[in-house]
Amino acid sequence: QVQLVESGGGLAQAGDSLRLSCAASGRTRGNYAIGWFRQAPGKERSFVAAITWSGGETNYADSVKGRFTISRDSAGSTVYLQMNSLKPEDTAVYYCGADFSGLRPLGVRKHEYEYWGQGTQVTVSS
Repeated sequence: QVQLVESGGGLAQAGDSLRLSCAASGRTRGNYAIGWFRQAPGKERSFVAAITWSGGETNYADSVKGRFTISRDSAGSTVYLQMNSLKPEDTAVYYCGADFSGLRPLGVRKHEYEYWGQGTQVTVSS
C-alpha cells in the first residue's frame, strides 16, 4: 500500500504562488507515477500534473502549463506542486494519487489511481 498526505493549501490572491506537498509512505519504490488532481465544487476531479517516481517524466494539463511545476525531492518521498500566477479558477481541493498503470499520457486517467490522499483546499481570490 501507499499512504499519501497532502499539505500546503490555503488562501491566496490572484497572481500569488503556493506550493503543495504530497508525502508518500509505504510501498514507495517501483514504477509508478504521482499525480495531482483538483476538484472544484460541483465539478468532477480533473487532472493537473503528474510525475514518474524516478522524476524523469512529467505531464501537465493545458490549463496549468507554464504556471505550475511538479517535482520530487531527492529522497524520493515527497512530490511538490509549485503553483505560480494563481487564478481564481484554480480554486479547488487538490488531491495527490498514485498511478501504477504505466499508461500514457502520464497520469491523466483518474480511474487508474489506486491510492489518494485526503486533499488540501486551495482558494484564490481575485
